[in-house]
Amino acid sequence: MREPTFLILTSLAGGPRHGYGITQEVATLSAGRVSLLPGTLYTALDRLTAQRLVEPDREEVVDGRLRRYYRLTAAGLDALTVETGRLRQLATVAETRLRALRPRTA
Repeated sequence: MREPTFLILTSLAGGPRHGYGITQEVATLSAGRVSLLPGTLYTALDRLTAQRLVEPDREEVVDGRLRRYYRLTAAGLDALTVETGRLRQLATVAETRLRALRPRTA
């Protein structure tokens, strides 16, 4: 799973969000490293919806503009759980190898 997808799913694990809210949460989660442009975000949301990992939650009109909220599905939660475990396993391997390289202090 690519990092932007992981971050989108992670943002939705906190509850339903509209597009701009997802963009802001992704920026926060990534400490500003990942900045999703609207075209990238909505293409990803369309793909994730087709994969049934997310689904529309509700729509509302704010200042004359439509806001569509998305939520994580059960399949999306499963996918995020699996990916989180995979990343944790990789990080554990990296940490073990890094500890082996550090000089031991007596």
